[in-house]
Amino acid sequence: MAAKRKVDNLLALAVLATVVQRSMHRYEIASLIRAHGKDQQMDVKWGSLYTVVQNLAKHGFLEVVGTSRQGARPERTVYRITDAGRAELADWTRELISTPEPEHTRFAAGLSVQMILPPAEVIELLRTRLAALEEGIGARKAALDRTLQTVPRLFLVEDEYALAMVEAEAAWVRGLLAELSSGTFPGLDGWQAFHDGAGLPPEMLELQERGLDQPQD
Repeated sequence: MAAKRKVDNLLALAVLATVVQRSMHRYEIASLIRAHGKDQQMDVKWGSLYTVVQNLAKHGFLEVVGTSRQGARPERTVYRITDAGRAELADWTRELISTPEPEHTRFAAGLSVQMILPPAEVIELLRTRLAALEEGIGARKAALDRTLQTVPRLFLVEDEYALAMVEAEAAWVRGLLAELSSGTFPGLDGWQAFHDGAGLPPEMLELQERGLDQPQD
């Protein structure tokens, strides 16, 4: 587990990766983050941008170099990245690329409690999800192919990764659907019996009890 950083949300990473290009004020930072699509790859909470920039400056990763004004607009504080900020950005990037960490998705949360629904309903829900995934894969591939015509691949590897993850999820959902639909999924009879009013089979009750005694991460 990586040590907690002084400013550790991914918006801070996006800010540092943007300001490393040149000095700029917060409005420019936000505009470039959007223009580069960083808000599509990270969970960006725009309302916290001011606080994130302030915290980066507080810890010496950014510094104020002046103000700028356009027309009648108020003056805006201009920031630049410091040597400490460059080092933090590089170290953080190394950590993100090299170190796997658990990522808790909404889909995994749903799967963890799918037994509360009958198998037939879960099958239909998974079919709906798979159709949406396949549609999204087609759109992502077309968009990536178009963008590759004008943008170097170096700047699109995160989009390739996102596409690969969706394709992997779709393949896994197809496999699960095949097992559920064919009746070969282990424990399917007990799962259905539970929804028919028979209660959980003894082996499932035992597993539940054992699970409650396991230490939590």
